Parts: sequence; C-alpha cells; structure tokens
Amino acid sequence: MYTPNLSEFPEFSLERLLVTCFGHTPSANLKTCILIDLPDLSLMSEKKFLDQNGFQVQKYAHDVFLRLLDEGVSEKMGYASNDFFAFKTTGGSNLDPEDELVDCEGNSFTFTEDICPNYDLILAITDFSLTAPLTAMAKVHGFRGATLHGVNDIILNSGLSVDYHMVSKQAELFRSILTQSDAFELDFETLGSEFNLRIECEAQEAQKSHGLCPPGKPDVANLPAGEVYFVPKGASGTFPFRFSDGTIAAMKVTDGAIVEASLLRGDAELVKSRNQQLMQDPATGLIGELGFGTQLLPFSGKDIQDEKILATCHVATGRSDHLGGSLTPELFNSRENASHDDILYAPPKTPEIIVSQVRMYKNGEVFPILENYEPTPFLLEKLEPEYPVEKFASGVS
Repeated sequence: MYTPNLSEFPEFSLERLLVTCFGHTPSANLKTCILIDLPDLSLMSEKKFLDQNGFQVQKYAHDVFLRLLDEGVSEKMGYASNDFFAFKTTGGSNLDPEDELVDCEGNSFTFTEDICPNYDLILAITDFSLTAPLTAMAKVHGFRGATLHGVNDIILNSGLSVDYHMVSKQAELFRSILTQSDAFELDFETLGSEFNLRIECEAQEAQKSHGLCPPGKPDVANLPAGEVYFVPKGASGTFPFRFSDGTIAAMKVTDGAIVEASLLRGDAELVKSRNQQLMQDPATGLIGELGFGTQLLPFSGKDIQDEKILATCHVATGRSDHLGGSLTPELFNSRENASHDDILYAPPKTPEIIVSQVRMYKNGEVFPILENYEPTPFLLEKLEPEYPVEKFASGVS
C-alpha cells in the first residue's frame, strides 16, 4: 500500500487552508471562533489547560490556530472577530454537546443563543468529533465551519497542508465511479476465518467529503477531507470488529443493523457489554455509513485522517442525519448512545484484519475495486487522470 511521507507535502499554512476551504471575502467581515472541548470548564479560565499534562489537541487549537489568527491571518482574511471558547467534553464521537460554553475569562455562553446565531465561521478543534451536531446547528443557524478533531503533527503537516481544490477534483472523480451503485460487498479475513458484509445502496447518488465550504451555503467541512460515502439502505452478513485493546469480535448484521457480537479473541467482557448495549438500544447497531478514502496521505494514528487514505474503507454505526440519513439522536433510547462511530479498516489500525476484496455491484455487473488494501486494476484505470497511479501499479510501498 503506497503512502507518501511528510517531505512530499508543503509547509502548513492556515491562511491557505482557510482561503481554499472557505473562500476569501475580506469585505464580508466574518465573525469567527474556535471551539475546544475540556472535561472541566474551569480549565479554560486563564487558559489553565495549557499548563496541564495532555490536552494536545486543545493546545494545537491555541498554539497554532489561534496564534496564527492573532498574528496576522485574521487581519489578512478580513475577519471581524477571532474568539475562543470551550465546551464540556462529550465523551463520544458525534454526541450532542451540552449547551454551555466559557471563554478564557470564565464568562458563560450558550450554543443556542450566543455562538451559533452570531458567528459566520466556527472551527471545532476537539478530542471527540463534533461533525454531526455542528452540521445540525449550521442547518438551523446558517453558519459555515469545520471540524478538526484529533489534530496532531502528522495531520497538520500533511492532511491540512494539501491543495483542497485538487482533493475536491479527486473526490469527485472517485464519486463518479462509485455513484448509483446497487450494493457493495466486503470480504474480510482474520484469525483464520473469512467474513462477508453486503451493503445495499439502491443506486443512490454517492456523496463526497472534499473540504470545500464556499460562501452562500451553510455547511461544515470535516478536515482532513477526502472521502466518498453512502448512507446504506440495508446491510447483511458478518464482519470483524477490533476493539481498542485488540479484542476481536464478529458482528452479525441483519436488516441493516448489528444484532449480535461473538468473541473471536480477547476480552469476553467487552463483547458482553456490546451485546447488552445492542439489546438496550438497538439503534447503536444500525449501519449508518459506508465510506472510502480518496487521498494519498501518511497514516497519522487518527481516524479523522486515516479514513481519508486511498484504499482504506470504513463502515459506521449510529446517527446518520449529518450525512443525509434519517437516524437522529431522538431515535436512540439514551442520549449517551446517540453517536456516529466509524469502524476503519487500514493496516496500521486493524493489523489482524485483511479486507481481501471490495466489490461494487452496478448496472448488473460486478467490479472489484479494492483488494488487500490496494486499488484494483479496474479502479486504477478509472483514477488515472487525477492520481499518480504508477505508484500503486509498480508496487511502491
């Protein structure tokens, strides 16, 4: 699997990133703010979190993004304000946050009355993804923004340093190949066993996450971007799932949802806990997304970037309203369960699991598009106008 190294990317430029993703309209005097998440809002007072161990993402928000805005980027962009707020950590991917936020002086604000109605651009640089709730807020209040959860040095100097006009062109090319597919099948191999998951798409238009969020339409970009995705109409079969401690389970899928987890290796209590959650709140097992990476990026150790890498794929469970699906937080039995959780398959993330083949079913034909984390010759031929396909075809790794 070919992945480039950091030396192949230009130096990070916040001004270039903002101009590319949001456009440059100095006369608009856009009000902007940066949001971070903290487990205790008192840590925001006088920026106490900067003196604590950890909080690496929040420190990137302050030391890189806020600093660069304050040191001239905001002025060059013509931004009317440049504010900094914290909200309480949600504890889960895409969970709705509590309404309260605070600034560095300890003043209290709310999403509903102070932030969403009064800012034009909102950047959420957090530990846990805010993409789904921020997208829902943008649709109501009309702002634009970006979620950049999990930022680290590799992401800053690769996934956030690329030319997003090129990323958009590549994503559109990839989207045009996959769109209106009837279904996809994913074959897995792990621990000596084989599994198959079929995801029904019913000839829907594929969507893309491409990083461009121009003026005129409320939207939230997920950065780094570079993905083509579907909201499944159904799913069936079984697929392997790797817990963070290395425990591996087989997830049985019926009628579009995980209905049972079976231990393959590791901690039986983790699998038991997942089965209890599926019983108590079945919406947590609904397959809400099938996604394919479209960028040539180095692995960062963070799903926000690694799921955007060409030849990786991911499925997701839970809420899908931010993707155009119908599963909203109100349909879960518990607010704490109303998350959107990506299940990424990539060699560094799931070393015990091989995605041996992904097949696209379209117009009565079957096309293998990925094999063993490599694009197939069929896909490479289609991608050639916009990708350096020779790096795959020559076996460079």
